[in-house]
Amino acid sequence: MSPITLLPFIVLIGAMFLMTRSAKKKQQAAAAMRDEMQPGTGVRTIGGMYATVKEIGDETVLLEVAPGVHAVYAKNAIGAVLDDAEYNRIVHGDTEEELPAVPDDASSLTEAAEAAEADAEDSKDAKIDLGKKDEAEDAAELKDGKDGKADGGADAK
Repeated sequence: MSPITLLPFIVLIGAMFLMTRSAKKKQQAAAAMRDEMQPGTGVRTIGGMYATVKEIGDETVLLEVAPGVHAVYAKNAIGAVLDDAEYNRIVHGDTEEELPAVPDDASSLTEAAEAAEADAEDSKDAKIDLGKKDEAEDAAELKDGKDGKADGGADAK
């Protein structure tokens, strides 16, 4: 047999080797992530449920899905181990940054609206120059014969 006929088989075997190698790396990374779990750690299951780890067994994990509600899951069902800040942000809605304070009464809301209306009225009074000439300047140029045309030029339509 010639090497040219063997080339498709060699390429196919090489591709299979590379795919199994990347799959093994992903499995090892997932196993290392699951080994990081400790009681009290927040996790997300492969089904998308967020819970807190209570106990870890050889093949199973006891998760607290709500206060006082426990469920046993296989270790392979843990999709991600979350750090405390991310878990609290997702589950409890905790944010690290301060949210703007909401006023107790509506008077502060109307004051801001009145100030915005006053600013809008002031801006209406100001004339905006868009680079166009005034009508008076146009009339003066036409009167002087300066209509922007060259000598003997005429409008062609």
